[in-house]
Amino acid sequence: MRVIFHYDTGPALARRLEEVAGGGIEIAACDEADDERFRALMADADVLWHVLRPVSAADIEAAPRLRLIQKIGVGVNTIDLDAARARGIPVCNMPGTNTRAVAEMTLALMLSAMRQLPAFGRAMRNGEGWAMDRAIQDRLGEIGERTVGLVGFGAVPQALAPVLKALGARLLYTARAPKPEADGLAEWRTLAALLEESDIVSLHVPETSDTIGMIDAAAIARMKPGAVLVNTARGSLVDEAALAAALSAGRLAAAGLDVFAREPAGPGNPLLGLDNVALAPHVAWLTADTVERSLEVALDNCRRLAAGEPLRFRVA
Repeated sequence: MRVIFHYDTGPALARRLEEVAGGGIEIAACDEADDERFRALMADADVLWHVLRPVSAADIEAAPRLRLIQKIGVGVNTIDLDAARARGIPVCNMPGTNTRAVAEMTLALMLSAMRQLPAFGRAMRNGEGWAMDRAIQDRLGEIGERTVGLVGFGAVPQALAPVLKALGARLLYTARAPKPEADGLAEWRTLAALLEESDIVSLHVPETSDTIGMIDAAAIARMKPGAVLVNTARGSLVDEAALAAALSAGRLAAAGLDVFAREPAGPGNPLLGLDNVALAPHVAWLTADTVERSLEVALDNCRRLAAGEPLRFRVA
């Protein structure tokens, strides 16, 4: 069984892939930027371990032997599911494997935004650590005694909520209906009410027709002056031009962003030039621990596929 791991690998991960291969499973790593190598590998691939680079109908059509698309993570919005269904190719994800990592990165982005670490880092590198704009002092804050609004209350916010509570935050959340898992941790609100009450708004919902663009100019206008927006979910949830305008004008104090509408985010993105934005390149999920948990699920599904057994976490 020939498997493509569609992600660039460091030395340790490359060694780990060599260690776990065997038993009829061959694993070839492919940098997501190397389209030529990807096309060549897909011609003979049985399984694709997909990370971020979108899997198109053309990719699927060019893989006559493909029998499984395994998402390394949760969101499958980057896979052409209709094309996979048309070929009868199962698509699976792996809920829970990256929950801890994403929760920790969300907290890191909150803290970085609240403490204006991007601006301080730039000033220190320029030798201006004690001579920077004093207006930054007015934007510094703590999570304790702030109201944090969680948009969605799935696995990641459920892991994050007790930590925020321990830091002294008041927690709100929005979901289609109140969730018993939130009892004693967070109070349910409509999205509009959550935006109006929260000092920090953190996004934790998938990309769907209902969520694309949910944080638009009107939603940002509802947010408290000086509020902070954090997004470790999907970039398409946010109108980036409206967010950049609010941050530039001081309407919002800061943002912490791991995801963007177009990835990888390029120099034309207005958010990349702002000192009050903490940035990461869609790596909230990426830790050695997450990779190890992901490999366990991915390898198990390969073995199940070979044995004709039901696949774990099949979504299409």
